[in-house]
Amino acid sequence: MGPELTQQLVAALGRSGDGSSSDFDLHPGLTLPVGRKLRPAGVLIPIQAGAEGPSVILTKRSSALKHHPGQIAFPGGKVDQGDTGPTEAALREAWEEIGLPLANVSVLGTLPPHETVTGFTVTPVVALVRQEFHLNPEPGEVEEVFAVPLSHLLNLRNFRIEGRRWRGQRRNYYTVPYGPYYIWGATARMLRGLAERMSHDTRPSD
Repeated sequence: MGPELTQQLVAALGRSGDGSSSDFDLHPGLTLPVGRKLRPAGVLIPIQAGAEGPSVILTKRSSALKHHPGQIAFPGGKVDQGDTGPTEAALREAWEEIGLPLANVSVLGTLPPHETVTGFTVTPVVALVRQEFHLNPEPGEVEEVFAVPLSHLLNLRNFRIEGRRWRGQRRNYYTVPYGPYYIWGATARMLRGLAERMSHDTRPSD
């Protein structure tokens, strides 16, 4: 992975401004309850080098899970009592979920937090994977580990707004499909946040 891309990523992550996002971004008329309590969490956006260019490692959650079965997600989870914060939680979960060793990760920075409809405030941690490693998906949690070209995820034209009915109301969300993988919801919104920063374009979609 070239130093130019690394410098661009660090510069994008260091841009000023709030830029926080949420699962409610596409519902401007919605008023969220004041004083709501959100649980902190961290996810890792691991970028690895490859013969065909850099790519982002993603997981497909097990279809047997109670929450978000079969969905595409980053390695990550809630901040546990022993974690120092979202970054440590993201790195710990990446080791537990896909076998990515802590010593094989170079953290570049974080994106602004993302609030989920399930009551978490998620900090996306962007990092480089230094070298190839043996993938070890966590049994019962991770059904598949795969990679998507970074160029695909940084192209704002690949993002779409779709919707479905959820709890009696229509919910709109971002998607960024890739091949057989339907990347949507919070994962797609956080990826779009990175794409916006890398393109210096924070305007909303048409």
